[in-house]
Amino acid sequence: MTSPLRRMTWPAEGDSEALIRREWLVTNGLGGYASGSVSGVVTRRYHALLVAALPAPLGRMVMLAHAWERVRLPDRQTLVLSDEDDGPRLLEEFHLDLGLPVWRYRVGEGRLEKRVLMSYGQNTVYVTYRLLAGPSPLRLVLRPSMNFRPHNAPVSTPIAAPYTLTAVDEHLELSAPGDLPRLRLRLYAAGGAFTVEPKLTSHVLYRVEEARGYDFRGDVWSPGYFRLDLVPGGAPATLVASTEGWEICDALTPDAARAAEVARRHSLLQAAPAPAREGLGAGLILAADQFVVTPAGRREDTARARAAGDDVRSVIAGYHWFTDWGRDTMISLEGLLLATGRHREAGWVLRGFARHVRDGLIPNLFPEGDTEGLYHTADATLWFFHALDRYVAATGDHETLDRLLPIMLEIVARHLEGTRFGIGVDPADGLLRQGAAGYQLTWMDAKAESWVVTPRRGKAVEINALWYNALRVVEQWLCRLRHEGAAKPYGDHAERVRTSFNERFWYAEGGWLYDVVDGESGDDAACRPNQVLALGLPHAVLDRARWRSVLEAVQARLLTPVGLRSLAPEHPDYKARYDGDLRARDAAYHQGTVWAWLIGPFLDAWLRVHPDDLPGARKLLAGFEAHLGEACLGTISEIFDAEPPYTPRGCVAQAWSVAEVLRCRVRTAV
Repeated sequence: MTSPLRRMTWPAEGDSEALIRREWLVTNGLGGYASGSVSGVVTRRYHALLVAALPAPLGRMVMLAHAWERVRLPDRQTLVLSDEDDGPRLLEEFHLDLGLPVWRYRVGEGRLEKRVLMSYGQNTVYVTYRLLAGPSPLRLVLRPSMNFRPHNAPVSTPIAAPYTLTAVDEHLELSAPGDLPRLRLRLYAAGGAFTVEPKLTSHVLYRVEEARGYDFRGDVWSPGYFRLDLVPGGAPATLVASTEGWEICDALTPDAARAAEVARRHSLLQAAPAPAREGLGAGLILAADQFVVTPAGRREDTARARAAGDDVRSVIAGYHWFTDWGRDTMISLEGLLLATGRHREAGWVLRGFARHVRDGLIPNLFPEGDTEGLYHTADATLWFFHALDRYVAATGDHETLDRLLPIMLEIVARHLEGTRFGIGVDPADGLLRQGAAGYQLTWMDAKAESWVVTPRRGKAVEINALWYNALRVVEQWLCRLRHEGAAKPYGDHAERVRTSFNERFWYAEGGWLYDVVDGESGDDAACRPNQVLALGLPHAVLDRARWRSVLEAVQARLLTPVGLRSLAPEHPDYKARYDGDLRARDAAYHQGTVWAWLIGPFLDAWLRVHPDDLPGARKLLAGFEAHLGEACLGTISEIFDAEPPYTPRGCVAQAWSVAEVLRCRVRTAV
């Protein structure tokens, strides 16, 4: 098996904007990350060389914002690699090697390479420079800059009272007032030196923040600069930045840290099933790894899990700003963990969320820097049933099923009785309804201040498809235990849901399904993608005779090369573009905007209608191959504009986008 290497499609000469728009991401298995634009220009509040994942209540913090890179040539000419003009002009190549970013610059007659990696399970970043070729040594100057702040805080956040710099031999430490850990810096370079020269850089422009309607100018501070000489073909130089103690920072040399991370990534590829390691799947295995985390801040979770013989894993919903979300975790579990052979971690995820069930619900999300979840979701818990069902089918781990079954039965009971946020079964027809003023409880959850854009209160189509599926899997689980008597009531509930669903949700005039029935304004006939779950889930609630009609309606109105539109173009609320300030974006978020993850349910529905058409199903994934090189290299964005050229938007890397494309790649393998 060869190591996956993905090269960026190079822009036309002079098109520096393409390098500024494209981004890279490296993560550390804790939720921390390093990220930036390919050009080196910082454009987002989230762009930094070290965003450390710290225990609650801190959460993720920008610790090392940037390193200004200047090269002095033998003729005394100077070039700035991170400059908006020099950087794109000098950059000859950018690629991912085993998912890790590599830059190659032409500097005079020499060629300079830069690499970034993070140690798995540590808040430590390594930035390595090597002079690959050239007639003579080059002088490299690195000026680290910082503004210790929460990663989602505005870039205008004032710098705290002066940072304190402490230097002992080659060890540098920077500390700020308050409870933040120290930032530790070390340069591994023969003859390298550090010069103390504090400098404040004011009004740095963050152009993406400006386009999104946020504060877009901020200050950064630097304690001084490192200088070193690079010899052609000689030893590399590495800047190490960390919030770990020195005993951890010094435990591995940069070469040893790289070897360990390369070995870990090779092991991920080796552990995955063969179909996942080919073509599109190989790179996505490494992209999937970015989202699987040990939550750094929830120490009580770790203690409880380890007391039960487990470890803790969760799923970051998206980078840069999402934390771990219940819905996204359960939708993503099959693609991120089962399709990649990481079955043990999948069990940890499921058992971990089971410990957080309250009133028949799993958490919608864990807020940044908090240890308690928020439960305002109607569908995350129903996806929990689906994830557990897929897990048991893939692993045969009936011990976990037996352990969680009482919890799952209690969840069903709470839904039958009624629980928080108006979530409960309507005794009149057996359908599941939901809704509470001021809350958005389905996955279409955009909210701008007090405005819930798509409230969908009532009986939503995918909620009831998931409810039916949950009842059927519980029935099967109980039958496996030879508890046919206990299983029968769940089968009876499911049959009633099926009858009511097909009576209530069929929109005969359009040939598709209502999106919501018994809503605040009656029945909503908007053509949305949610209906594909009614035929795509393992237990399809929709009558077989209507499968083709629904599939064709969705295909004609919603299908794009990168997922499904969230609303059909003929609807008066349809928005073709997702851009502008926060309110404008929220207004478009589920009103036409394309969601990549929905290609999974659509492909499942496609194979229900066309069970022998694997080639046709594979073609549905073709658009994602090109996308892997157009936004954040090697991964899949959250959303896209609804019309060509389907510009990527939202999070640059989204868990369920990667998970569903990877799952479908495996499912459609020859």
